[in-house]
Amino acid sequence: MKRYSDLEIDCLIDDISEIAIEAIEQAAAEAAKAAALAAVEREAAALQDAERWRREAENNLQEITQARKAGRKNTVIAALIGILGGLAVGIGGTLIIGGR
Repeated sequence: MKRYSDLEIDCLIDDISEIAIEAIEQAAAEAAKAAALAAVEREAAALQDAERWRREAENNLQEITQARKAGRKNTVIAALIGILGGLAVGIGGTLIIGGR
């Protein structure tokens, strides 16, 4: 069995400590990268959700605009029918009752 001197043991401890510190620093760097990547992924998901909500809001706005146009058109048609119907009844009633 070989005996190691104090200097050899100290050098070995220094080497192992240096390797351990490098491994810890590398693990910390990898953890920081993973945390940054997770944050970017969360941000990307939030942006996708925001885009989806924006598109849905635009679609809803277009539907509201179309419904308003259809409502105005239906109101005009109903008014014309009412006026023409009233004129027809008025003229017909005047002719029947004997406006002449």
